[in-house]
Amino acid sequence: MNLNPIVLSIPVFFILIGIELVVERFSHRKLYRLPDAIANLSCGITSQLSGLFMRILAIGVYEVIYTNFAIFTLEKTWLYWLGLFLLTDLAYYWAHRMSHEINLFWGGHVVHHQSEEYNLSVALRQSSFQVVWTFAFSLPIAFLGFHTTDFILISALNTLYQFWIHTETINKMGWFEYIFNTPSHHRVHHGRNPKYIDKNHAGSLIIWDKMFGTFQPEEERPTYGITKPINSWNAVWANFNHYALMAEEMKMITSWRDKIRYMFNKPGWMPEYLGGHRPAPPVDKALYQKYDTPSPVELNYYVLFQYMVCLIGTALFLFNQSKFTLPEKAIIAIMISVVVVNCGVLFENKSWVKVSEWIRIITYPAGLIMVTFLYNLSFNYMIIAAIYFIISCTWFYSLSHNPHVVKAKV
Repeated sequence: MNLNPIVLSIPVFFILIGIELVVERFSHRKLYRLPDAIANLSCGITSQLSGLFMRILAIGVYEVIYTNFAIFTLEKTWLYWLGLFLLTDLAYYWAHRMSHEINLFWGGHVVHHQSEEYNLSVALRQSSFQVVWTFAFSLPIAFLGFHTTDFILISALNTLYQFWIHTETINKMGWFEYIFNTPSHHRVHHGRNPKYIDKNHAGSLIIWDKMFGTFQPEEERPTYGITKPINSWNAVWANFNHYALMAEEMKMITSWRDKIRYMFNKPGWMPEYLGGHRPAPPVDKALYQKYDTPSPVELNYYVLFQYMVCLIGTALFLFNQSKFTLPEKAIIAIMISVVVVNCGVLFENKSWVKVSEWIRIITYPAGLIMVTFLYNLSFNYMIIAAIYFIISCTWFYSLSHNPHVVKAKV
C-alpha cells in the first residue's frame, strides 16, 4: 500500500469535487465544463505517474544530503515540527515564485495555470516536470538536519492544504486572510489580468508574499488562464506546449548569450532586436472567449465511461504500485497516458484520435487476457476484459458511424 498522503486523499478529493458540483447545481452558477475538468484530472494523473519516477531523484538527493551532510542533529519537539513547517512553506514560496519568474522553470509549472476555469479540479491539474526545477529549493532543509520522511510528510500536507483554495464558492474570510492562503488570495494567483500576474505565490501562509512584496488582494474577479492559451484538452501536450514554444522562439535568437538569457529571464523576455520584453496583454472581458469544443451528449457519456474506468484502474495502480517492477510501472504509465490523451482529444475530434481509440479498445482487453494466461491470474480478469471490449467496441462503433457525433478534424 502506498502511504503517500496525496494518493490516500484521492477519494476525499472526489467527494469535495462532488460537493462543489452540487453547489453549482443549486446556485445556478457555471463552475465546470466537462472537457476542461477531464483535462485537469488527466494532468493530475500524468503528474502522479511521472512522480513515480521523478520523485525518486528529488527524495534521493534530499536523503543523501540529510544522511551525509546534515549540520545539526535535531530533537523532535514541537519546535522541530513548527520549524519544519515554516521552512517547508518558505521553500515552497521561493520554488513557486521562481517557477513564474524563470522561463525554463515556467515550462514545468504552466500546466497548473492553463485552465480557464477555477474549481477544485484545477487543484489536481499538475505538471509532470515541475519537480525537476523545484526540488533543489528544499535541500537547505536537509542540511539543517530535518529527517527525510518528516520533510516528505510536511511537504505533502502543504500540498493538500492548497486543494480547497481552488474554488469560487468561498469568498473572503476575514482575519484568516491576514495569515493563511485562501481562495480569494489564490484566485488572484490564477488570474491572467496584468495586475494579478506573478502575485500570491504562497503555499499555506500568505505572510511570505507580504514579506517579499508579491502580495495582491483580490479586487475584481480574475480572468483565468495563461496569456497564450494552449487551446487543447490533451494532457500530455499540456506538459510540452511551453517547451515547444520556447524551441520555436529560440530559433529566432541568433546569440548564444541571448538564448541563455531567454531561458533564465522572465517569460515574455526577448532580445531588443526581436522587440524586447512582451508584457501581458490587458484582458477585455467583453471580447474574451474561452477555448470551447461543443460536443454532443452521446460523446460526453462515452468519454465519461472510459474515464471512470481509467480513474478506477489508475487508483488501483497507485495504491498498489509497490508490487510492480520499474519496467512494469513504465508500461502501465504509458497505457494510462494513452487513455487520458484519447479522452481529451475525442472532444477535439482530431483525425488521428479515432484510429488511436480503436487500437486501444482492441489491444487493452487483449493485453489483459494475455497477462491473465501468462501469470495464471483469476479467470475473472478475462471476463472483465471481454465485457469491457464488447461495451467499448459497440459504443464507439455507434459513435464513429454517427455523422453528428464524430467529425474528424486535422
